[in-house]
Amino acid sequence: MFELNSRYYTLEIVNKNTKDGRQIPYVRRRFLPDADLMPTLTEVTVTAGDRLDLIAARTLGNPEEYWRVCDTNYAMNPNDLTAQIGRRLRIGLPQSF
Repeated sequence: MFELNSRYYTLEIVNKNTKDGRQIPYVRRRFLPDADLMPTLTEVTVTAGDRLDLIAARTLGNPEEYWRVCDTNYAMNPNDLTAQIGRRLRIGLPQSF
């Protein structure tokens, strides 16, 4: 259902049974990993024009893995991470390593 690099790939898919007999599949809740326990791959400094997908492409090799940068920096709003030029972002080592 999800790509291998999706944050939802490892989550269990379960069904909700409705009163009329239908089964509606859904994904169980994703709990955020403890970023303090993630090994650091590298750190980057936000520059003018940076976006999380660009940072993820440079550091992780895949722009669609921007969510890993969010997880490692405890970001609830991804845009907050690149709002301040000069901010240091930690890039965590993907759990598959």
